Amino acid sequence: MATVLILGATSDIGQAIAVKFAKKGYDLQLAARNINDISALRSDCSIRYGVSCTVHPFDATATDSHEPFYASLPVTPDITVLVFGYMDENELVTRDSKKLMNTINVNYTGAVSVLNIISRDYIRRNKGVIAAISSVAGERGRAANYIYGSAKAGLTAYLSGLRNEAFSHHVHVATILPGFVYTRMTENMKLSPLLTATPDLVADAVFRAVTKKKDIIYVKWFWKWIMFIIRSIPEFMFKKMKI
Repeated sequence: MATVLILGATSDIGQAIAVKFAKKGYDLQLAARNINDISALRSDCSIRYGVSCTVHPFDATATDSHEPFYASLPVTPDITVLVFGYMDENELVTRDSKKLMNTINVNYTGAVSVLNIISRDYIRRNKGVIAAISSVAGERGRAANYIYGSAKAGLTAYLSGLRNEAFSHHVHVATILPGFVYTRMTENMKLSPLLTATPDLVADAVFRAVTKKKDIIYVKWFWKWIMFIIRSIPEFMFKKMKI
């Protein structure tokens, strides 16, 4: 059975994705900054689903460590799922340079760094699948979260270009756009139940993108049309709106 590398396995979404693939019989490589936080997940997936499950220390912001990290994996993963991300209140991020750079480095720089290494290997091998969690926040800059949104916009553009390059090398690249998700990262936000997905729903979307070779998936389909409307608002009007 194929092996899935999950980058950011401690997150609520990462854990849901791990369980989804383990249920289907995929072997797992769980990567996170603190591997102690995923020891229970490792045991649960190994025992309950009878799959091989290894854990590996990984720091998205330590870009110098990304090549040694990938080289140290016991087997080359057939599928890579990038889940990690960082978001804080935009007002705090604009006032705190550490939070500002962390937002950029986790959501864009770190993501591109590790995916560039993995995609080069996949392209050389002429096989592999990459699925990455981006965000609808990257589809148009909004006053509420434009630092986070700009980093995700960069990631979405990177994935689009990589997908274009990798296709002729039999490598599939999927972009997952969840919208709002009930997680620890959003627990202090007032979210609309209609617009908000669960980690399990995101995991289902990732699995579908990987197995059905989908290019872009909006976890809740109507986000595609919500963002179409938002992108269509003329700039002279949009700049006056607080959304």
